Amino acid sequence: MRAKMRLRGKSIGWGVCGSHCSYEEVLPQVQAVLEEGASVVPVLSHAAVTTTTRFGTPENLARRLQELTGHKPITSIVEAEPTGQKKSFDCFVIAPCTGNTLAKLANAFTDTPVLMAAKGTLRNLRPVVIAISTNDALGNNAKNIGILLNTRNVYFVPFGQDNPEEKPNSCVADFDRIADTVVAALQGRQLQPVLIERAKRAVR
Repeated sequence: MRAKMRLRGKSIGWGVCGSHCSYEEVLPQVQAVLEEGASVVPVLSHAAVTTTTRFGTPENLARRLQELTGHKPITSIVEAEPTGQKKSFDCFVIAPCTGNTLAKLANAFTDTPVLMAAKGTLRNLRPVVIAISTNDALGNNAKNIGILLNTRNVYFVPFGQDNPEEKPNSCVADFDRIADTVVAALQGRQLQPVLIERAKRAVR
């Protein structure tokens, strides 16, 4: 059983990107981090805040996150920018992190609220934790994963192929390990192993 309250008093920013099929796996992990004693402030990417899919509406996502955390989600770059100046977050989690956001972060693009909050956290030499969910992790985004694995203060939630038979380039984090990764990141270490055999999931 996971020890509780390892994150007592910590402020965690939580970026949510447009991997809509992962939300039902990720939202329970927000609760898990809250149960560790942290406060959590949601930050939504443009895709998360504007796109209605078969997995739900952005309004429902924002409502659920606000109910979970007690904080209204940050949904604009203007709102996200001061978090760096104010040193709002002890750690910033991006879960789920799409290939699009992964590539932009690796190449210093800052054009969404999530990327702005991540940049602000790194500016303060504080950890950013990435939980990937991308169909091209072993394709065009492999080089970006490599860049970020070698970037100071960036840590990965352990990840693996989620369906190698049908999507051989796709990798998804083991979201159940987010809290453990955050605890390790705040100690300046990468949770190991990074590459795992992930539970298979159906194409969504």
